Amino acid sequence: MPFTIGFKTSKFDVSKEDENPINPIYGQSLLVWLEKELPTELGFDHPDAEDWGWYSLLEWKGREYLVGAIAYFEDGDDPTSELEWVFQVDKHRSFTEKLLGREKMTASDECLQYFKLLFEKSCEFNCVALETSI
Repeated sequence: MPFTIGFKTSKFDVSKEDENPINPIYGQSLLVWLEKELPTELGFDHPDAEDWGWYSLLEWKGREYLVGAIAYFEDGDDPTSELEWVFQVDKHRSFTEKLLGREKMTASDECLQYFKLLFEKSCEFNCVALETSI
């Protein structure tokens, strides 16, 4: 089950992002920032577009995660204003793990909690909240 972290920030100017060629959704700038901020040993891939937003693959302590980002922005909005963001964390599980119900993603997952704390610690991120996605 993927989990999301919602927050508000004016840290990124989404009008300067690359165009999502699949769907006009913003979110790349958060992942580009994370790619530069995170330790290189985490193996954070450069962001790529998806129909629901932007994503990167992340290697976390021997496990692969997909992290995604979406910024709620529409043409005509001020791109430098405080925008609502959703950051998704989803742990990859093998077929066998899924079949046997092992290694399920939980709210206490160390990778998920790392990102939540990263956002909470920064004064540039507001209203940080962990949510469950269905």
